[in-house]
Amino acid sequence: MIKRNLFISLLILLSAFNLIAQLNPQNYSFENNQLRKINDATPRSNSILDIVIDENNTIWLGTSRGLSRSNDNGESWKNYYNTDPFGSDGIISVAAKNGVVWVATGRTIERDGQSLPQGTGLKYSTDNGETWTAIPQPVDNEDDVTVTYGINELRALPVTVDINNLAYDIALTNTHIFIATFAGGLRKSSDMGQTWQRVVIPPDYLDSIKPTDTLSFSLQPVAGAFGNENNLNHRVFSVIASNDSTVWVGTAGGINKSTDDGISWRKFNHLNQEESISGNFVTALGYNKIDNSIWGATWRAEGATEFTAVSYSNNGGETWTNTLLNEQVHNFGFRYYNNSGFQFGHVLAASDNGVFRSTNGGSDWIAAPIIRDSGTRSSINTTVFYSANHNVVNNLNYVWVGSTDGLARLRETNKIWEGDWKVFTASNPLASSNEVYAYPNPFKPDGAKPIKFKYSTDGQSKDVTIRIFDFGMNLIRTVIQNAPRNFTNESSPVDTWDGIDDRGNEVPNGVYFYRIDIGGNDPLFGKIIVLK
Repeated sequence: MIKRNLFISLLILLSAFNLIAQLNPQNYSFENNQLRKINDATPRSNSILDIVIDENNTIWLGTSRGLSRSNDNGESWKNYYNTDPFGSDGIISVAAKNGVVWVATGRTIERDGQSLPQGTGLKYSTDNGETWTAIPQPVDNEDDVTVTYGINELRALPVTVDINNLAYDIALTNTHIFIATFAGGLRKSSDMGQTWQRVVIPPDYLDSIKPTDTLSFSLQPVAGAFGNENNLNHRVFSVIASNDSTVWVGTAGGINKSTDDGISWRKFNHLNQEESISGNFVTALGYNKIDNSIWGATWRAEGATEFTAVSYSNNGGETWTNTLLNEQVHNFGFRYYNNSGFQFGHVLAASDNGVFRSTNGGSDWIAAPIIRDSGTRSSINTTVFYSANHNVVNNLNYVWVGSTDGLARLRETNKIWEGDWKVFTASNPLASSNEVYAYPNPFKPDGAKPIKFKYSTDGQSKDVTIRIFDFGMNLIRTVIQNAPRNFTNESSPVDTWDGIDDRGNEVPNGVYFYRIDIGGNDPLFGKIIVLK
């Protein structure tokens, strides 16, 4: 599954960061919380998987290097990475409602020569993140082979391990916490995670179920020794609540809707409606409260006629419209504003090809321009965006976008995508003008996310040259030569290297050195590890 592989890749990269910091802390102290405290002016990570903004304008970020929180619209951040009970795990999903915050965590482990995702539980706070309670990853006992559903006693595959069992999404109602756990299916808790109930949703061959139906199927996502049923609709990736009784669930088999708090269900897929969703693999769901529309990132699964797009419904799922064709969207956000007493909603879609925005309910889309910090000129150097959201502070509109190369905030004017950008880069201030480092480090060349150099010219205009050498100290690339620069210890750098040598070839894995000459000062040196 694509989304599962995405999280595996992110968790593997996170594990590599931690390993190398432990092996060589003197060179990677800025990545190691035990050696240097992260700059609280920025989040800890540049891979921003989720942006959740609660009713009090508290901003929560789920990242590959932990949870981050801002109570002042991004002016400062509290980073929970390497704190109890989070440790060094990545954040898989975040949900916040009425002052209660839930977070799911995960990591990768090696098993039989494979890197596999492992759920490490959930954490929740009832006081805006000041204190936290840890909940183990929900699993079943070996003898949990049945589940009661209305008048039926159904067979149910017990998920007894936390491998491939991660809460990819969380939804909160006034009575329940719902989690979408892929192999573990859909689960809900009514006692703050002390106990979890497996939620029965339709198998692949049924379009609806209710407790008074006479049913005979297994709650089973994969075939195996337990039985031969292989229900794609039991592989759960996304969940939202549009109100306290209506829950929407995205699976590898379509979109499921319950209007009675997760008891009865109706399924919408590519084949069971004339005006249907584009594809059955639903990686993300969104709810626009202005017009009560439901939005799905509906990727192609296994059907020959399926295709990847965004599917949305304005009538509770009765019909669907497909838009943003062939775009692999990871998340949705919604921008609400008033105009002469009328409320309007813009839709934000974060995808592999940038952030798209519709002002007319999905008919047309406007892509975000190149994102460049209005002050430092630091930019987001990738097209891959995982998250987007919006808030209003002091009657000013802000749009937030999260990418594989950092977080950005737009203080928007009356024109779409115009205003002042601020780019948040996960880097530390320099200890002195004689310090230099490059990040992210280790560095994985991918053509869109270069390594960035952090250095200072003491606030004076000086000519700067940056050269890259291999382990044998052979010059392989001159990044810039005698380029005028004026950086302070706090300003973000704009000089980058894409992992390409002077011949146009991508460099192989290994250790590389860089030399930075700043005016007539002594040269500064550093080390880069390329790890693909």
